[in-house]
Amino acid sequence: MISIDGKDTGKEVNKFDNLEEILVSIMRDEVMENRVVTDVFVNKEAFSEIYPHQAEDIEASEIQSVEIVTMPISEMAVNITQELYKVVTVMDQGARHVAELFRRAEDAEALEFFQDLLDVIRRFLGMITVLRNEFSLKRHPLFNEATEELSNLFSEMLEVVENEDWILLSDLLEYEFIPAVERFKKVIAQLREDIKDYIKA
Repeated sequence: MISIDGKDTGKEVNKFDNLEEILVSIMRDEVMENRVVTDVFVNKEAFSEIYPHQAEDIEASEIQSVEIVTMPISEMAVNITQELYKVVTVMDQGARHVAELFRRAEDAEALEFFQDLLDVIRRFLGMITVLRNEFSLKRHPLFNEATEELSNLFSEMLEVVENEDWILLSDLLEYEFIPAVERFKKVIAQLREDIKDYIKA
């Protein structure tokens, strides 16, 4: 049996060669419009790919059941905004930790943590942009200012790293980056409201 959110799809496992064909067929269904897959269960066990196209290696003859769990994209977006609050806290704490390590002249460890922090900033800005574009959200001046400020700081910090000026980097993190990140709490609150308005419309 192949089901989506507990409802039988009417599709039969033996009409497919492997799990990937089943999943591709399900993703093309109308019922999946504006929905995102959160979980896949194969033979009552959670499935997620460890390597690309792993689903292709699971033959239909090995499958008794496939259960797909989904949620509306809009609901997922609201959940993502909740996660973004946590990311803001992580960036704040990460910046404080990196600055402290540099001030203690523990440069190697500080640079390692700083690299992680840069990755988090990149992903954070990417996620905010995706949400904004996906939901055609309102053009809030605060959003533009906060994003521009963080992007500029990001570039400035990379420049300072090239010059290996760790004290200046610590100052930038503590006195400019942390307040800039803090401002994103208001931006995220606005995004959540915009997404909720979008859902109601």
